[in-house]
Amino acid sequence: MSAKSQTPLVALVVDDSMLIRHTVCRFLEERGYTVESATNGQEALPIVNRIHPDIIITDMQMPKMTGTELITALKAQPETANIPIVIVAGKNSGFDAGEYRANFAIFKDIDIEAQLTKALEALLGSRVTKVKAAVK
Repeated sequence: MSAKSQTPLVALVVDDSMLIRHTVCRFLEERGYTVESATNGQEALPIVNRIHPDIIITDMQMPKMTGTELITALKAQPETANIPIVIVAGKNSGFDAGEYRANFAIFKDIDIEAQLTKALEALLGSRVTKVKAAVK
């Protein structure tokens, strides 16, 4: 097993809702992720450059810098352009259909944990399984 596969996956959670941020962070930490969080895109950008996350989970409607603006900034930089992005949106917000640059969309108003499990398995595949096995 290589050193990279033994290293915990790193996630960045960006949401202005403390409840959503806490729920998503706790979910990821329970699965062995190293997690950082930010309350908006402006806070998130320096964190991305510092931690180089394996995945970013972001809200779309936030103060100072929206999820759309954050994704634009990430996609503009070669170092961050390929980081998988999961958007978290309200069911009727329309962001899930409108934000084509995100890799996955989940809804705040439906079982977030079940949706996150599907998103992580779809985006990180076997790496998620390795993290789960290492935690057990």
